[in-house]
Amino acid sequence: MDDAIIQAEDLVKAYGGKVRALDGLSLTVPQGGIFALLGPNGAGKTTLIRILATLLPPDAGTARIAGIDVRQDPAGVRAQIGLAGQAAAVDGWLTGRENVEMVGRLYGLPPGLSRRRAREVLERIHLTDVADRQVKTYSGGMRRRLDLAASLVGRPRVLFLDEPTAGLDPASRHDLWALIRDLAEDGCTVVLTTQYLEEADQLASRIAVIDHGRLASEGTAAQLKDRVGGAVVELRVAAADRARTFRALREADLRDAAVDEHDGRVVLPAPAGPKTLQVALRRLEDAGVTPVDAALRKPTLDEAFLALTGHHTAASDRARPVEAAR
Repeated sequence: MDDAIIQAEDLVKAYGGKVRALDGLSLTVPQGGIFALLGPNGAGKTTLIRILATLLPPDAGTARIAGIDVRQDPAGVRAQIGLAGQAAAVDGWLTGRENVEMVGRLYGLPPGLSRRRAREVLERIHLTDVADRQVKTYSGGMRRRLDLAASLVGRPRVLFLDEPTAGLDPASRHDLWALIRDLAEDGCTVVLTTQYLEEADQLASRIAVIDHGRLASEGTAAQLKDRVGGAVVELRVAAADRARTFRALREADLRDAAVDEHDGRVVLPAPAGPKTLQVALRRLEDAGVTPVDAALRKPTLDEAFLALTGHHTAASDRARPVEAAR
């Protein structure tokens, strides 16, 4: 891809000589926009980010950022990137301004330029009003924004965000989403890992699904949803009817259904579209079950992820297979 900003080929990383966090992963990230790495715990997302950010050497394979090899010229790569990890890497005893200026100096910026860049990014991240307060007085959302500000002081072409909204309340999460969108609109390529399917769906122009250290699928959110089969059947039944529902669906060979433990919805792929819905309803009628509601709809990203990997992400692990819910 001519406009690729990141190219990874056949990356392998093993821990303890046995557990392969990455198992021959290849990935291309186009320049500009927001690229999401989606996957469950242990899929290899953070390991990939650490290799691309030159924090961890791969055991095999190659990776380039803006054409620069991460192993042959790590300093050159670091000049092109910014990184905000899963935990905000800020000093609580320093002020927000002092934290950002310190990172600027670590980038090698002269004192005057470091101060000017810190002022600019603090304004951009909407922390100017609290910039001279000690960070230990900041909320969790403010700390995450400060960490993002520090990662921007070097004006990176590529910004890596490893689960940037983990642990944040919904309001803080949406505030950070708006900031990430602004960065992408200004030309920065944002690569983020997430377990939140809604986050990937809302933010990313492209999504890579990683599972067991391999690339399971890649494309837009719409493309990933289409790969499920185009439609799903959603049924709502009374709790007392659930066991009979599962039995009837299994007997109809509709074995890929899952039950959402939060509200009792039964969801199953509908490769035959309306015909699948008709079969399900006919079997339920034969079993003496009258659904509270029944619908045929497009799949969600969560259902696409389930179809691609065989399980949900940890952040959406409320649904379980019908076979396990007897």
